[in-house]
Amino acid sequence: MSTEASNADFPPKEVIEVVAEVARLLKERGETISVAETAAGGIISASLLSTPGASQFYKGGLTVITLPLLSAIPRFTNASRQLYTLESRLAFAGWTPQTISSYAGPTPGIVSGLATHVRSTLQSTYTVSESGTAGPTGGQTRNRKPGYVALAVAGEAGVATREVETGLGGDRVANMVRFAVEALSLVRDVVKGTVKFDAAGAGESETKI
Repeated sequence: MSTEASNADFPPKEVIEVVAEVARLLKERGETISVAETAAGGIISASLLSTPGASQFYKGGLTVITLPLLSAIPRFTNASRQLYTLESRLAFAGWTPQTISSYAGPTPGIVSGLATHVRSTLQSTYTVSESGTAGPTGGQTRNRKPGYVALAVAGEAGVATREVETGLGGDRVANMVRFAVEALSLVRDVVKGTVKFDAAGAGESETKI
């Protein structure tokens, strides 16, 4: 495949503008970011890494699926793993057995804790995390229906959160891409100061169609 074709295929066209802005802001400010994603499946990290000069600001990402891999490495940088199963979150994302026993799907509280833990581990200026329901199947509660995603960005002053409902139904791929766009948009808003940190992790809730 030619370079021209590769550039056109990735990152997804919906992501290009916001990831370029996030990369520019981070480089201008000399700040860094790490990523903990579940339903977006690695699109956030891959999009950031597709940006020229990513090594200046990208500290690492969690994308471990299997329990043995998760159990092996307590700290790492410039790595990419996928946090998809409950077991992986227990082993590597700061979850406890109590977290899993009471787990009722993605929430702002879940992603706030995840972002805070990963930021502490990777020592980045910010950590963005997401957890959602990409589809095509789901559940009956709001946070289990396809298209729902909870987002968080952790920084030195606290955590900013956001909830989004994409309105894309059970289109798994479209939801995954939209989750990445929304996560990067929250990062942009936090870095620019249009969304403020809350020491308690409280944030905004919105529906975007």
